[in-house]
Amino acid sequence: MTALSADPAATPPQTAKLVNLPNALTVLRLAMVPVFAVLLLQDHGSDEAGRWWATLVFGLAIITDRYDGMIARRTGQVTEFGKLADPIADKALTGTALIGLSVLMLLPWWVTLTILVREVGVTLLRFWVIRHGVIASSRGGKLKTVVQSLAIAMYILPLTGLLATARWWVMAFAVLLTVVTGLDYVYRALSLRRTSARAMRAAAARRAAGPTGTSGTRRDTAA
Repeated sequence: MTALSADPAATPPQTAKLVNLPNALTVLRLAMVPVFAVLLLQDHGSDEAGRWWATLVFGLAIITDRYDGMIARRTGQVTEFGKLADPIADKALTGTALIGLSVLMLLPWWVTLTILVREVGVTLLRFWVIRHGVIASSRGGKLKTVVQSLAIAMYILPLTGLLATARWWVMAFAVLLTVVTGLDYVYRALSLRRTSARAMRAAAARRAAGPTGTSGTRRDTAA
């Protein structure tokens, strides 16, 4: 027993504590969502001060999203709770912002639906390929997140004139990136399911079994 426990390969990996800074930032971001919604929808969006405060809360929530994952990876504090709660917090914040803006008639519903369908679809794809591996975020995906956050923030702000026109183009670019990166994720998910080690083992097992899986038995009988 002593020899086994001394073997590094036999020692079970240490698990991160549930209560840690990255998880606290994720929970904080979730808690910000209803606060953000109240500020955005105050007086049906006509309260300019409320929308400025809503932008501030949205920006702070985006900052926590930037740092919770980075801190968790660098300090070895990745937990199952964090893996589950982080994307939920992201979708809750983005979804609340988009739906709120469409309810206030500041953003067309087709934009909101396009982005939400992509985000939900990518989440479902992650679950679909989870046994084969994890698809790393692409540069396009990271750019999409930045541009999308900027566009949403610009729509939350009570902008007028040239800036109000500029935010339309920023959102149009965000929608384009949303669609392109979504299609790229579908392609990479399908490729992963075909080329992962798990898929290769399954394919090898099917080839070894023959066309019907009982060819060896038939040959033995014929002999």
